Amino acid sequence: MSSSTGVGGQAREGAADIYKRDFWIEENQKHIPAHYRLQKSARIINAIAGGAERDLLDVGCGPATLGRLLQPNIRYHGIDIAIHEPAPNLIESDILKKPIRFADQRFDIVAALGLFEYVGASQAEKFGEIAQIMNERGRFVLTYTNFGHRDKHVFEAFSNVRPLEEFRASLARYFTIERSFPTSYNWHGGQPSKALLKAANMNVKANIPVIGPKLAVEYFFICSPR
Repeated sequence: MSSSTGVGGQAREGAADIYKRDFWIEENQKHIPAHYRLQKSARIINAIAGGAERDLLDVGCGPATLGRLLQPNIRYHGIDIAIHEPAPNLIESDILKKPIRFADQRFDIVAALGLFEYVGASQAEKFGEIAQIMNERGRFVLTYTNFGHRDKHVFEAFSNVRPLEEFRASLARYFTIERSFPTSYNWHGGQPSKALLKAANMNVKANIPVIGPKLAVEYFFICSPR
């Protein structure tokens, strides 16, 4: 689905206020199977943890599928507007109405995977809140859509559609960006669906000059506190 507005504006006027719990309690069902991006995210996070005991907060966790892919040394916590199965390590909260926090806990790793396209005008505010709940040597792992892709897709619920460099500049005001690289390269503007293309992209962490920005579907950012 596409939007009538271009990159640099909201994907749909008022989308952040329209798509709330009733929408996400159904939409999140699609993410119960571990899709490609989530599998690659888990690999990255497991490598960051390196076998050490770590506390992780998954912001916008949906059905908490990421937790099932992580190594047992990573203590998983999640927060989302629509929690399907209540649990002590999960909090249901609308982060556009309330600050991002999990009681008074601080985290070694914070993940926000496919989240920031939905935060409307609250992007900078949410970066600041995440920075406050991270440990001094923590890592922030997030993704953001490349709206410069040759075949970009703008989902109707997106409320924060920005050029990648604008997003990166805002992120850099709150964090040190240690690495960024595509989630995948694909001629079409969606994550790879064929087995061979998935396998080829799973270990890709390289930025290809010139053509890369037109074929990278999304980007990972791995950050540390400033």
